[in-house]
Amino acid sequence: MALSPQWLDELRARLTLSSVVMRTTKLQRAGREWKACCPFHDEKSPSFTVSDEKGFYHCFGCGAHGDVIRWMTDQRGLSFMDAVKELASEAGLEVPAADPRAAQAAEQRAGLHDVLQAAQDFYRASLSTPAGAKARDYLASRRFDAHTMERFGFGYAPAARQALKAALAQFDEAMMIEAGLRIAVDDKEPYDRFRDRLTMPIHDARGRVIGFAARILDADKKDAPKYINSPDTLVFDKGRTLFNLHRAGPASRKSGRLVVVEGQMDVVAMAAAGFEDAVAPMGTALTERQLEMLWRLVDAPILCLDGDNAGQRAAMRAIGRALPMLAPGKTLSIVRLPTGLDPDDLIKQSGPAAMDALLAEPGSLLDTLWEFEKASSPLHTPEDKAGLKARLIEHCEAIQHPDIRSLYRRDLLEKFSAFAFPPRPPRERREWKSGFAKPASPPLSPESAGRLRKANGVNRDALASAVVAGLLRFPDQILAHAELLGQFASQDGRVGPALESLIEAAELLEPGAETPISVPQGFAPPPDNSRFTFLDEGADPRAAREDLAEAVALLVERPALEAALAAATARFATDPEAAFAEQQRLLKRKLAFEKRLGLMASRRAALAAQTDSDSPSAPSGATDEDSE
Repeated sequence: MALSPQWLDELRARLTLSSVVMRTTKLQRAGREWKACCPFHDEKSPSFTVSDEKGFYHCFGCGAHGDVIRWMTDQRGLSFMDAVKELASEAGLEVPAADPRAAQAAEQRAGLHDVLQAAQDFYRASLSTPAGAKARDYLASRRFDAHTMERFGFGYAPAARQALKAALAQFDEAMMIEAGLRIAVDDKEPYDRFRDRLTMPIHDARGRVIGFAARILDADKKDAPKYINSPDTLVFDKGRTLFNLHRAGPASRKSGRLVVVEGQMDVVAMAAAGFEDAVAPMGTALTERQLEMLWRLVDAPILCLDGDNAGQRAAMRAIGRALPMLAPGKTLSIVRLPTGLDPDDLIKQSGPAAMDALLAEPGSLLDTLWEFEKASSPLHTPEDKAGLKARLIEHCEAIQHPDIRSLYRRDLLEKFSAFAFPPRPPRERREWKSGFAKPASPPLSPESAGRLRKANGVNRDALASAVVAGLLRFPDQILAHAELLGQFASQDGRVGPALESLIEAAELLEPGAETPISVPQGFAPPPDNSRFTFLDEGADPRAAREDLAEAVALLVERPALEAALAAATARFATDPEAAFAEQQRLLKRKLAFEKRLGLMASRRAALAAQTDSDSPSAPSGATDEDSE
């Protein structure tokens, strides 16, 4: 549906921005504008302003900015069209239909909303009848207060197969079937989908009823599913719906979090205990669309899943969906409940404070991935451990963002190396008396030293030489990057032998050893070591190792970039237009590559400046003789 700029301007002109913002945010007059503490980030003094004259809001703290439509999408979590429709209804404007078919579909959806709301009214009324006693007893057993039951709209679907049809006689049979309320099978008479069940309405982001979840009440019906949801319809799509999002979205703006639990009843239990920012998928694993909806509201939604095996499998399915979509600042956090407990069990046993404590310290996606894969199968043999490593790398390769993929790969392989090559028991320490020399740092074998000298003699590339020298200085990093180094070594005939020698030597060292490997005689330092922090003796070891990891990543990335540039250039003769576009894209990547390399020099210069400023200087006016 295309909306003209003129129509959108008319919509904005008919609404007062402050009145819309004021529904969820307390505003105070400030001259001709309004001010408040920003709803998009935590702050103690107000930096958020709303101007009705200018028609926009702006936060001088976090930079949040937009008009009334942007407010509805960012603060309420609505899609653009849902925001426009809700505002248009308030402003008395009719949203233009793109074509007659779209208008007919919109009219049909509106009719479905009407019949679904009528069904909700009927189910709510049925809960108070004698037939609804079982549903009321179940709610009493869950100890939900009256406010919770009212908010979530619990109802009861009578056992009779034609009860809803009789109650909603004003609606066509076809419409009730289309709404998922009735089932038609072959030539048989249609019948009610929900019978003798506790019902809960499912709402869209605008708070309209779009379907139902229904729980069985007769424990003897063991062959019947415990919960059933409405089928997908024109207004209800399981993969694009999160239960309770219309309430949890605004609540998440205040709490700064969004909690994803397994089922609708878990959401109700959380809300009854004061956790208003909980949502649930519709009986399936989180979909890509649902993840996008969550990330529009918070950067790190918290998966709070049951502590049993099913809960862990659900977490891994969600992680598998999330990995390709990870972006800077967008991730998942994971809370694992105690084994055998769901949110309601934990709250009843230990109180809301126990749940609050778990939500305050969730685990990271990376750590959860590592722990799950490590525990997923026995790890007794080298083959078992190699399988673990392969699974970890496979997860990393699923990540589309190149920087996030590299960082995950590095961190997971570091965890694997620490697990697969644990430190050996310390040997008996011997006291070294004066007059006796301490043992030298571990030497290379004659063959490895020879290959290292040969590769160094023919290769004067600053980056490659610096990486080799850095790995000699920090041998504990060799196996941490063995996968990347091995791939590069197999494709590079100059420095490849040197890297293979280092990998072989590292496998013979004590695991975790940090003593530098002895530099073989004849090995020359890099021609330019001023730009590499990890070659500076005064650098912080942790920072030096991080810079070395970045240098390794750059070394491996460079050949692929150069090969792609060469291939694009070669295509000019046959496809100049496409080749030029590809070359420009690759040149941008090369500039970014050079920038990353330049940052290492900047850090080195900053370290040198800091060292100079920290060193004591001679008094003003002192001569060389005075200082001596």
